[in-house]
Amino acid sequence: MRIGKTIGRVTLVRSHPLLAGGSYRLAVPQLLANLLCTSQTMAEELVVYDELGAADGMHIAITEGPEAAQPFHPETKPIDAYNAAILDHIEIKTMQ
Repeated sequence: MRIGKTIGRVTLVRSHPLLAGGSYRLAVPQLLANLLCTSQTMAEELVVYDELGAADGMHIAITEGPEAAQPFHPETKPIDAYNAAILDHIEIKTMQ
């Protein structure tokens, strides 16, 4: 699972019938340096299936690969990345 920041929405003319009720968000996975505000380097964007209603600028927990389809078992859905949670607060403690 990775932390990502939503930066936009993906609009489809048609989608798979099993995906009704959700939307697609464009998200950028956050590096530790991004979360600590020490770097502006951005990772490559990815499309995330969202049933939780994340808005632009929100931090989300992204599940990828086969685990992304697990919430839909036994009805398998064609998803590569899933918004598993909307994060209200991120606290990072560094070890020194």
